[in-house]
Amino acid sequence: MENKEEMLKIERSIGYILRIGVIVSAVIILIGMLLLYFQPANDQVPTDLWLIFQGVLKLNGEAFIMLGLFCLILTPVLRVVVSIVAFAKEKDYLYVIITLIVLVILIIGMTFGLVEK
Repeated sequence: MENKEEMLKIERSIGYILRIGVIVSAVIILIGMLLLYFQPANDQVPTDLWLIFQGVLKLNGEAFIMLGLFCLILTPVLRVVVSIVAFAKEKDYLYVIITLIVLVILIIGMTFGLVEK
């Protein structure tokens, strides 16, 4: 019985992570859209993570939108990480290995995506 309750808590926390990630991303993107409404758009949209953070500090609307999209992309990655922890708590090591492989594939894909700009 205790194991089912623990799994229910983990499933709820995964659901909260997904909901909160989407809401936070949407709010950041809306802030960026409002900033774009009140200030003219730049010719160049920041795509480098460092440039995005610099643009956010300067209240650049495009940078806020890119940050929101970055948060939206990271939300399912965080879900995979939480799933690894959940499977490890269950001592289901086959799924831990499978989920670790998924995480490695996601990281490799994001890394090549950054390199191949």
